[in-house]
Amino acid sequence: MKNAVVVGHGMVGHRFVEALRARDEAAEWKVTVLCEEALAAYDRVGLSSYVGAWDHKELALAGNDYPGDTLVEMRTGVRADRIDRDHRTVVTSTGDTVEYDALVLATGSYPFVPPIAGHDLPACFVYRTLDDLDKIRARADAAGPGAVGVVVGGGLLGLEAANALKKMGMTPHVIEFAPRLMPLQVDEGGGALLARLVTELGLNVHVGVGTSSITENDSAGLTVELSDGSTIDAALLVFSAGVRPQDRLARESGLEVGERGGIMVDIGCSTSDPAVYAIGECAAVEGRCYGLVAPGYSTAEVVADRLLGGAAQFPGADMSTKLKLMGVDVASFGDAMAATPGALEVVFSDAPKGTYAKLVVTDDAKTLLGGILVGDASAYSLLRPLVGRELPGDPGALISPAAEQVGIGALPDDAEICSCNGVSKGAICSAIADGACDLPAVKSCTTAGTTCGGCLPSIKSLLAASGVVLSKSLCEHFSQSRAELFEIVRATDTRTFSSLIAKYGAGTGCDICKPVVASILASTSSDHILDGEQASLQDTNDHFLANIQKNGTYSVVPRMPGGECTPEQLIVIGEVARDFGLYTKVTGGQRIDMFGARVEQLPAIWKRLVDAGMESGQAYGKSLRTVKSCVGSTWCRYGVQDSVGMAVDLENRYRGLRSPHKIKFGVSGCARECAEARGKDVGIIATEGGWNLYVGGNGGQSPKHAQLLASNLDDATLVSYIDRYLMFYVRTADRLQRTAPWLESLDGGLDHLRAVVCEDSLGIGAELEADMARHVAGYKDEWAGVLEDDEKLGRFVSFVNAPSEADPTISFDESGARKIPVLMGMPRVGA
Repeated sequence: MKNAVVVGHGMVGHRFVEALRARDEAAEWKVTVLCEEALAAYDRVGLSSYVGAWDHKELALAGNDYPGDTLVEMRTGVRADRIDRDHRTVVTSTGDTVEYDALVLATGSYPFVPPIAGHDLPACFVYRTLDDLDKIRARADAAGPGAVGVVVGGGLLGLEAANALKKMGMTPHVIEFAPRLMPLQVDEGGGALLARLVTELGLNVHVGVGTSSITENDSAGLTVELSDGSTIDAALLVFSAGVRPQDRLARESGLEVGERGGIMVDIGCSTSDPAVYAIGECAAVEGRCYGLVAPGYSTAEVVADRLLGGAAQFPGADMSTKLKLMGVDVASFGDAMAATPGALEVVFSDAPKGTYAKLVVTDDAKTLLGGILVGDASAYSLLRPLVGRELPGDPGALISPAAEQVGIGALPDDAEICSCNGVSKGAICSAIADGACDLPAVKSCTTAGTTCGGCLPSIKSLLAASGVVLSKSLCEHFSQSRAELFEIVRATDTRTFSSLIAKYGAGTGCDICKPVVASILASTSSDHILDGEQASLQDTNDHFLANIQKNGTYSVVPRMPGGECTPEQLIVIGEVARDFGLYTKVTGGQRIDMFGARVEQLPAIWKRLVDAGMESGQAYGKSLRTVKSCVGSTWCRYGVQDSVGMAVDLENRYRGLRSPHKIKFGVSGCARECAEARGKDVGIIATEGGWNLYVGGNGGQSPKHAQLLASNLDDATLVSYIDRYLMFYVRTADRLQRTAPWLESLDGGLDHLRAVVCEDSLGIGAELEADMARHVAGYKDEWAGVLEDDEKLGRFVSFVNAPSEADPTISFDESGARKIPVLMGMPRVGA
């Protein structure tokens, strides 16, 4: 077995290890990874999303610790200090010597710090790693809200850094020596609009000036002097003026490097030593370094192929970029600056609307060379693949308001849709033709859309254009979707399934539509779910207000808001479990579950619990299950808010809310996240300034981290946002769709959801809050509702013709430490 040593474990280094291990079916190579950072590979492209969440795990790349793979050895916090090419070894910072058959340098780049007087003062930082952001955050927190932060550099990374400072509560100033922001990506017209838009969003922009000096002032801050003689007093300064390839190891070991830096490699990514390769930002492929992740991934794939005997070559790089800065779309592709001789520029600028679009075409106006989009980059997915190709129409029409008439069908099959992973339109269409009939299936088959996600709108268009018709029908009895049926019920005040299907459906219904309609009816009223016709629509769990178990018995879960329970209630739970012979278990949602109750015992159990002040925990329904919390500031020395109090209030507010799927909350009293809120449908994490609200997470078969919706909310705003979020989900989600896939499928994703919930873009905020207020006002405990109604009580029998008899088929094995259900026809444990 041969040993490949990888120096560096950023996004590209991780991609190389994944590619090699996926292709090395004969297990020829063992991989040793030397990662100088304490953290394994994370999403450096999404660095600014770390602000607010402050959770390293959120940015971690999937599988970055290679669990269960014995052929990959990860060494985090270990630096490669020296390469001995003669003996093919690497000496590490820990003094170890690692032998290699192939050495892959993936050392990336380092931030360039201009040699300005004062650049090394303690309040000066760079913007490159999570550790850098932690240091900036500490300084920003010490300075307090509204303090000034200066960013030197108005390029892509500079604006990202400025946005991060703004999210930390600072007042950011951006200094750019060029006459416009993002000078490498946008032209004068696009830069002017970009500056106006970000200024409106709270940035202070200084272009056409340099930074002359940085000095400490009497206010324990910095005074930044600009080349025009003006000064800015600031609490901190961040250098984000570009990067340089990290080629120190290569230089010291005698490998050839480029005149402007970077490790010289050929199109096979091999250095001047055939046993050493370089990939990513540190590699100068035929003399040129590439600072984007997509070409870095290409170099990783090339080297993985070469180590296994292939002859892959670097295919060149698409330097196109599309991003959203502080909510402002910016895209640049191809020859954006019209450097091609004879190139023509077609510009469409709409200042009131805040959009700028430019296409660069050949002198006959037939071939697209490049373009720039600012303010609205929706046309990017169509235009970028057309670079170098004949245009399907008039260039002006492609960037005018009528551009929507030109569809993705105009692209040839070899046009690249996903530049991050090199996936063509033809590959996506082939996957669709082979049965990939939705977005997750296409992503799984082709890897398109799995990196930055910028191509997802194009993939959706291809799904539609390929003739894939996804029926919105709920089932054969209703041609409407669940969301449409919800609106019909609301608008018509329909209160029974029979009247709904008679007027808007066909037939008698099935086990798909009946529970869905039952849920909709429950979501739009406070009627008891066992009232009248409603009772016949419920599945077994809802029909008996308890979870049926494998031997026909039921489990009973009383609600414990926020995990709170009085000693007296604990005693009652213990006594009930003892008296009815129930098995007890503490759940992951901070409740006590009692198993083994027969159907005729349920009302008697409920009465004991209700008399003790407890109620149904709705563990049987598609509704709010639990609100998990840590002990928060009332007990914990790290807590900054009362997480228990908030959890109790939220659980009491949303208890009993029927929804397309079960809902779980978590409330953590500080960033240590003991309540695991980021894994919940609604997660709330305390900050010094209030609460951060996360949405769309879940555990289960397909775990998803919740995403940050809003930061530093006061109690009232937090509750109003949750009201809107939950009711918007209840209205619009598909049948049995959890919040995570609902958010993923939502047109516009998190940005659209934030606009609806936080900005009330649809004008329905008050309506959603009113719907929730009606639910809260009308809530009644379902167990108590049964106990007060003799007709409902009559349902809880094992045999209709012998209501006093217990089911003789139910039995348990109690020979061991645990009570275990025994199925009829099955031997007992140990028998």
